[in-house]
Amino acid sequence: MALLAEELVEEWLNRAGFFTIRGVKIGVHEMDLLAIRPTQGGLECRHVEVQASVNPVSYLFPLSKAEQKATGRGPAHAGKRTEAEISRGADEWVHKKFGHPQKLKLLASLAPGPWSREVVLHRLRHNEEIDHLKQRGVIVHALSDVVKELALPGAKVARASGGDFLDLVFLGSDGRTVELVLPVETEEDSDDIG
Repeated sequence: MALLAEELVEEWLNRAGFFTIRGVKIGVHEMDLLAIRPTQGGLECRHVEVQASVNPVSYLFPLSKAEQKATGRGPAHAGKRTEAEISRGADEWVHKKFGHPQKLKLLASLAPGPWSREVVLHRLRHNEEIDHLKQRGVIVHALSDVVKELALPGAKVARASGGDFLDLVFLGSDGRTVELVLPVETEEDSDDIG
Protein backbone atom coordinates (compact mmCIF):
# COMPACT_ATOMS: atom_id res chain seq x y z
CA MET A 1 0.00 0.00 0.00
CA ALA A 2 2.79 2.44 0.90
CA LEU A 3 4.45 2.21 -2.52
CA LEU A 4 1.14 2.81 -4.28
CA ALA A 5 0.44 5.80 -2.04
CA GLU A 6 3.95 7.14 -2.76
CA GLU A 7 3.23 6.91 -6.48
CA LEU A 8 0.04 8.95 -6.06
CA VAL A 9 1.86 11.56 -3.96
CA GLU A 10 4.67 11.75 -6.54
CA GLU A 11 2.09 12.33 -9.29
CA TRP A 12 0.54 15.08 -7.14
CA LEU A 13 3.93 16.78 -6.76
CA ASN A 14 4.82 16.36 -10.45
CA ARG A 15 1.52 17.87 -11.56
CA ALA A 16 2.27 20.86 -9.33
CA GLY A 17 5.54 21.36 -11.26
CA PHE A 18 7.97 19.67 -8.87
CA PHE A 19 10.89 17.54 -9.99
CA THR A 20 11.02 14.52 -7.68
CA ILE A 21 13.30 11.81 -6.39
CA ARG A 22 11.57 8.86 -4.75
CA GLY A 23 12.96 6.29 -2.35
CA VAL A 24 16.36 7.84 -1.57
CA LYS A 25 18.40 5.32 0.43
CA ILE A 26 20.95 6.46 3.02
CA GLY A 27 22.35 3.40 4.76
CA VAL A 28 19.39 1.76 6.48
CA HIS A 29 17.33 4.95 6.22
CA GLU A 30 15.06 6.06 3.39
CA MET A 31 13.49 9.32 2.33
CA ASP A 32 10.16 8.73 0.56
CA LEU A 33 10.00 11.81 -1.69
CA LEU A 34 12.17 14.84 -2.30
CA ALA A 35 10.66 17.54 -4.51
CA ILE A 36 12.16 20.73 -5.94
CA ARG A 37 10.51 23.43 -8.05
CA PRO A 38 11.96 26.71 -9.26
CA THR A 39 10.09 29.85 -8.19
CA GLN A 40 10.67 33.59 -8.57
CA GLY A 41 12.30 33.61 -5.14
CA GLY A 42 14.56 30.57 -5.68
CA LEU A 43 13.92 26.90 -5.17
CA GLU A 44 10.95 25.49 -3.27
CA CYS A 45 12.17 22.31 -1.57
CA ARG A 46 9.95 19.67 0.02
CA HIS A 47 10.76 16.48 1.93
CA VAL A 48 7.58 14.37 1.98
CA GLU A 49 7.09 11.13 3.89
CA VAL A 50 4.11 8.90 3.08
CA GLN A 51 2.41 6.70 5.68
CA ALA A 52 -0.51 4.72 4.28
CA SER A 53 -2.23 1.93 6.14
CA VAL A 54 -5.64 0.52 5.29
CA ASN A 55 -6.09 -0.97 8.75
CA PRO A 56 -3.66 0.55 11.27
CA VAL A 57 -3.26 -1.61 14.36
CA SER A 58 -0.89 0.51 16.44
CA TYR A 59 0.56 3.98 16.78
CA LEU A 60 2.35 5.78 13.95
CA PHE A 61 5.20 6.57 16.33
CA PRO A 62 7.11 3.65 17.81
CA LEU A 63 7.69 3.71 21.54
CA SER A 64 10.82 5.69 22.33
CA LYS A 65 13.98 3.65 22.87
CA ALA A 66 14.08 4.73 26.53
CA GLU A 67 10.46 3.63 27.02
CA GLN A 68 11.17 0.26 25.39
CA LYS A 69 14.15 -0.30 27.68
CA ALA A 70 12.31 0.82 30.83
CA THR A 71 9.12 -1.18 30.23
CA GLY A 72 10.22 -4.13 28.10
CA ARG A 73 7.56 -3.29 25.52
CA GLY A 74 8.36 -3.52 21.80
CA PRO A 75 8.45 -0.48 19.51
CA ALA A 76 5.07 -1.25 17.92
CA HIS A 77 3.33 -2.18 21.18
CA ALA A 78 -0.33 -1.36 20.56
CA GLY A 79 -1.41 -0.89 24.19
CA LYS A 80 -2.63 2.47 25.50
CA ARG A 81 0.15 5.05 25.85
CA THR A 82 0.39 8.12 28.02
CA GLU A 83 0.63 11.56 26.46
CA ALA A 84 4.30 11.69 27.51
CA GLU A 85 5.01 8.35 25.80
CA ILE A 86 3.37 9.55 22.59
CA SER A 87 5.35 12.80 22.77
CA ARG A 88 8.71 11.05 23.23
CA GLY A 89 7.85 8.66 20.38
CA ALA A 90 6.94 11.63 18.18
CA ASP A 91 10.27 13.33 18.94
CA GLU A 92 12.22 10.25 17.87
CA TRP A 93 10.05 9.59 14.80
CA VAL A 94 10.31 13.17 13.52
CA HIS A 95 14.07 13.19 14.13
CA LYS A 96 14.51 9.84 12.34
CA LYS A 97 12.39 10.91 9.35
CA PHE A 98 13.45 14.56 9.00
CA GLY A 99 16.37 15.37 11.29
CA HIS A 100 18.84 12.53 10.84
CA PRO A 101 22.30 14.08 10.20
CA GLN A 102 22.96 12.03 7.04
CA LYS A 103 19.60 13.07 5.61
CA LEU A 104 20.22 16.73 6.40
CA LYS A 105 23.66 16.51 4.77
CA LEU A 106 22.13 15.05 1.61
CA LEU A 107 19.39 17.69 1.48
CA ALA A 108 21.98 20.47 1.82
CA SER A 109 23.99 18.96 -1.03
CA LEU A 110 20.94 18.81 -3.33
CA ALA A 111 19.60 22.33 -2.74
CA PRO A 112 20.20 25.06 -0.17
CA GLY A 113 16.63 24.86 1.13
CA PRO A 114 14.94 25.45 3.41
CA TRP A 115 13.32 22.06 3.05
CA SER A 116 9.74 21.59 4.27
CA ARG A 117 8.94 18.61 6.46
CA GLU A 118 5.68 17.03 5.32
CA VAL A 119 3.81 13.80 5.81
CA VAL A 120 0.89 12.37 3.83
CA LEU A 121 -1.28 10.10 5.96
CA HIS A 122 -4.07 7.71 5.03
CA ARG A 123 -5.47 6.37 8.29
CA LEU A 124 -4.26 6.50 11.86
CA ARG A 125 -5.50 4.48 14.78
CA HIS A 126 -4.72 7.38 17.12
CA ASN A 127 -5.57 10.73 15.52
CA GLU A 128 -3.96 12.68 18.39
CA GLU A 129 -0.63 11.87 16.72
CA ILE A 130 -1.47 14.46 14.04
CA ASP A 131 -1.25 17.25 16.64
CA HIS A 132 2.16 15.96 17.72
CA LEU A 133 3.38 16.16 14.13
CA LYS A 134 2.08 19.71 13.71
CA GLN A 135 3.65 20.80 17.02
CA ARG A 136 7.01 19.67 15.62
CA GLY A 137 6.65 21.73 12.44
CA VAL A 138 5.53 18.89 10.18
CA ILE A 139 2.93 19.79 7.56
CA VAL A 140 0.24 17.09 7.47
CA HIS A 141 -1.75 16.17 4.34
CA ALA A 142 -4.54 13.61 4.10
CA LEU A 143 -4.04 11.10 1.28
CA SER A 144 -7.75 11.47 0.44
CA ASP A 145 -7.19 15.23 -0.13
CA VAL A 146 -4.20 14.50 -2.38
CA VAL A 147 -6.32 12.14 -4.49
CA LYS A 148 -9.18 14.69 -4.68
CA GLU A 149 -6.73 17.38 -5.78
CA LEU A 150 -5.41 15.07 -8.51
CA ALA A 151 -8.92 14.92 -9.97
CA LEU A 152 -9.10 18.72 -10.36
CA PRO A 153 -8.27 20.40 -13.67
CA GLY A 154 -5.60 23.05 -14.05
CA ALA A 155 -2.40 21.30 -13.00
CA LYS A 156 0.90 22.74 -14.29
CA VAL A 157 1.75 19.30 -15.67
CA ALA A 158 -1.25 17.49 -17.15
CA ARG A 159 0.09 13.99 -16.59
CA ALA A 160 3.28 12.39 -15.28
CA SER A 161 4.54 8.83 -14.76
CA GLY A 162 1.79 7.99 -12.24
CA GLY A 163 -0.99 8.94 -14.64
CA ASP A 164 -1.85 5.37 -15.63
CA PHE A 165 -2.13 4.34 -12.00
CA LEU A 166 -4.30 7.36 -11.31
CA ASP A 167 -6.57 6.32 -14.19
CA LEU A 168 -7.12 3.03 -12.36
CA VAL A 169 -7.88 4.86 -9.11
CA PHE A 170 -10.56 6.93 -10.85
CA LEU A 171 -11.89 4.06 -12.99
CA GLY A 172 -15.62 4.52 -13.35
CA SER A 173 -15.77 7.62 -11.15
CA ASP A 174 -16.41 9.95 -14.10
CA GLY A 175 -20.04 8.84 -14.31
CA ARG A 176 -19.48 6.33 -17.07
CA THR A 177 -20.05 2.71 -16.26
CA VAL A 178 -17.23 0.25 -16.59
CA GLU A 179 -18.35 -3.11 -17.83
CA LEU A 180 -16.32 -6.23 -18.37
CA VAL A 181 -17.85 -8.70 -20.80
CA LEU A 182 -16.54 -12.24 -20.59
CA PRO A 183 -17.32 -14.83 -23.25
CA VAL A 184 -19.98 -17.32 -22.31
CA GLU A 185 -18.84 -20.91 -22.43
CA THR A 186 -20.99 -23.03 -24.70
CA GLU A 187 -21.44 -26.78 -24.75
CA GLU A 188 -19.16 -26.99 -27.79
CA ASP A 189 -16.39 -25.17 -25.90
CA SER A 190 -16.55 -27.58 -22.97
CA ASP A 191 -16.37 -30.60 -25.36
CA ASP A 192 -13.17 -29.28 -26.93
CA ILE A 193 -11.28 -29.38 -23.63
CA GLY A 194 -10.80 -32.92 -23.57
